Amino acid sequence: MPTRRTFLAQSGAALTGALLLPALPGCAPTQPLAHIKGQLLGQDAATGHLLRDPSRIPAPTATLDTEVLIIGGGVAGLSARRWLHRHGLRDTLLVEMASETGGNAAAGRNAASAYPWGAHYLPVPDVRNAELLEFLQEAGTLTGYAPGGLPIYSEYHLCHDPDERLSIDGHWQDGLVPSLNLSAQEQPQFARFFKLIETLKVAKGQDGRDAFCIPLDHASADPAYRQLDELSFADYLTREGFTAAPLRWYLDYACRDDYGALASQVSAWAGLHYFASRKGRAHNAGSGDVLTWPEGNHFLTQNLRQQASGAIHRRTLAYDLRETADGVEVLTYNAATRQSTRVRARRVLLATPLHITHHLLTRVPGHALPPPNALHHAPWLIANLTVEGLPQGPGRPLSWDNVRYGSASLGYINATQQSVQQESGAPKVITLYWPLTDEAPGPARRRAYQTPYAEWLPRVVAELETFHPGVTPYIKQADLWVWGHGMVAPTPGLVWGAARQAAMQPLRNRIFFAHTDFSGISIFEEGFYQGIRAAREMLGVV
Repeated sequence: MPTRRTFLAQSGAALTGALLLPALPGCAPTQPLAHIKGQLLGQDAATGHLLRDPSRIPAPTATLDTEVLIIGGGVAGLSARRWLHRHGLRDTLLVEMASETGGNAAAGRNAASAYPWGAHYLPVPDVRNAELLEFLQEAGTLTGYAPGGLPIYSEYHLCHDPDERLSIDGHWQDGLVPSLNLSAQEQPQFARFFKLIETLKVAKGQDGRDAFCIPLDHASADPAYRQLDELSFADYLTREGFTAAPLRWYLDYACRDDYGALASQVSAWAGLHYFASRKGRAHNAGSGDVLTWPEGNHFLTQNLRQQASGAIHRRTLAYDLRETADGVEVLTYNAATRQSTRVRARRVLLATPLHITHHLLTRVPGHALPPPNALHHAPWLIANLTVEGLPQGPGRPLSWDNVRYGSASLGYINATQQSVQQESGAPKVITLYWPLTDEAPGPARRRAYQTPYAEWLPRVVAELETFHPGVTPYIKQADLWVWGHGMVAPTPGLVWGAARQAAMQPLRNRIFFAHTDFSGISIFEEGFYQGIRAAREMLGVV
């Protein structure tokens, strides 16, 4: 019996053929959009901004006691909660301001499909990351081990072919690395860069550790590699003679994809880490394969939540934190009931981004956090578009990841890629990712928050028209989400600077810290690791 992956590779054309229409003339930017329904969504900014003026919050009317209070229900907070549960500490309370846990791995659903509002895949992990593999096995993604010891992953969770394509001059090529119309001067630079990456993947420092790995705290401390954190990736590429425009576009795309920043804004160490740290191995997958789900990484955060039993209070803002003789006292506000509660805990874990953590520590002396504006957090726009057709140009057919050379956005993923039950010709949901990197994060964030749906929609449609001229009539719904602080970018000096290490240190064995802001790289693996690291510190486990 063929595997699901084989079946999909053989039958993909039948499932998608009715949706991929012949190429149509491009529609004018002024084409009416009234037929497109949708809304602008996002985090509850009104509740979050109460942190700036807690005097508007009512006084607490109830008191709760708990051993550990976890503030923040993203990957790091959920990972810590799960680890504490597995090691016997189950008297925990997690408070999360959003209506659902998961952080930037949020998700939605409509009649056509589930879809992500943020992170949407997990690369096949390094087999040495035992804790992550154990979690994936509990989640049903890792289904067992082959006789040789390599993990076997669910064929329903491995991204099936066709997986990636890139549009260049109206033609869809296989893969995202530009390969069409390269000059005789450009081709050798691509070969030399990827030869460098293969060398760095196996490189080790003088301390015997990998030069690049995940989690990054396990990487070598050898100055020969860490010094790469001091200059920008763009400057490094220029220094090393990587100047070909197609290669520089691709490397900029990679930085915007994982970091929400340009190659000129991230460190050379981080730019190389993007490529050289991926060392996954599996019995039924290659090192470049990824795990994905219609709802994206919300699948993973749901499983993190389900693998522990501690209480969770959603739509709840923590707004006042003070140390007491017995531990920590935190005031929380429930936006649904409009009531506040005093929470008394022996210890508290702040699994919150840096700008939130600063607000919470206003009354706490001795912390070593960098200034709230020290980190680069670019805003993002995510658009989930329900389409009844995608006018198709020549080349590779609709894939999971679809990118256009030179695009302002990162392109889109096909959220329905993993479905084998979708009816031929049925609507699809595609998820467009757009990091707003044209200006500094602060102005870009303010502009993003001030832009209404009526202004965002024409921009999104115009962007999709550059991928598929004539697509506008086939867009039936466009729901948009703005992430104001998006993800942290590993700017020069952040990852291996002393400030990051100091910021992670607990305060008086009462207040602990865990968030991808403390890694400098916002990926699931780092959030998962950060939660376990803080939970171990909390329990005194080395």
